[in-house]
Amino acid sequence: MKIKRMLLSFAALGILTNSMFAEGSSLPTNPQSRSSTAEGVQSQVESKQAEKATQLRKKLLAEAALAIDDTKKALAFLDKKNSKEALAALERVTGKLELIISREPGLALAPIDMNVAVQDLLADPDTVKVILKEARDLLGDGEVQKARPLLANLSSEMVFSTINIPLATYPQAIKAVARLIDENMLNEAKTALEAALSTLVVTDVIIPLPVLRAELLLKEAEKLAEKSNRSEKENESLSNQLSEARKQVRLAEVLGYGKKKTYKPIYEQIDQIEKKSRGGKSGRGWFDNIKKKVSELFG
Repeated sequence: MKIKRMLLSFAALGILTNSMFAEGSSLPTNPQSRSSTAEGVQSQVESKQAEKATQLRKKLLAEAALAIDDTKKALAFLDKKNSKEALAALERVTGKLELIISREPGLALAPIDMNVAVQDLLADPDTVKVILKEARDLLGDGEVQKARPLLANLSSEMVFSTINIPLATYPQAIKAVARLIDENMLNEAKTALEAALSTLVVTDVIIPLPVLRAELLLKEAEKLAEKSNRSEKENESLSNQLSEARKQVRLAEVLGYGKKKTYKPIYEQIDQIEKKSRGGKSGRGWFDNIKKKVSELFG
């Protein structure tokens, strides 16, 4: 499993794009960073990433991975015009794939590897709105290439990419290659085998970071909201967590994560919780609806 991380401050990127493309840009000139409240749940964000990666890694099939290794070995043998070893390698591929299919007849994709890429956008919602406006203006003027770098980084998410063997087509492709080798058509076999390798399917699981942070912040806020006799410091912390959760939800909205109609009730429920918890008031069940609504943003 490979993990790639990228932290993007749009203020810093704004300086670059401003100097290259957009005269009179209204982008901020100072780098932006996460608030201390959002930073407080960062370790939980990273734990969620590790948990999801572990969950997906457990689904990887060793036999499928070995089948791809043997496919590549067969390709190397074909380069050397060694048809005997190439056929032996392809026989191993067929055997491994048949074993997988016999174990799980309904399986369409056999996962062999996984990569994790994290792009964490350090920008507030208003900054993203400015970028979107400038990109729209550029597109309206037909300046597609100038708009591209502005839009290219408008994401804040974890992407778990799994590489899979398509079981409906790959085994048949391997058998077809074996027939070509039997007919001593080694160049054609090599081309067909390269084509088979190119049919591997990549499936992505995407977790928007603003949504995840909002969920974690609301979870922390719920603990405080249920606590009676909160201290002044705890009341301040509760207020900050709710405010930051609202900001993260706004960021998710302007970045286009989730259904637009889902956002309004989330803002309304945060407002209600803020009113209910004023003056140190506490209660249970206040977060039940909002937790459901925020989780829908993953869908």
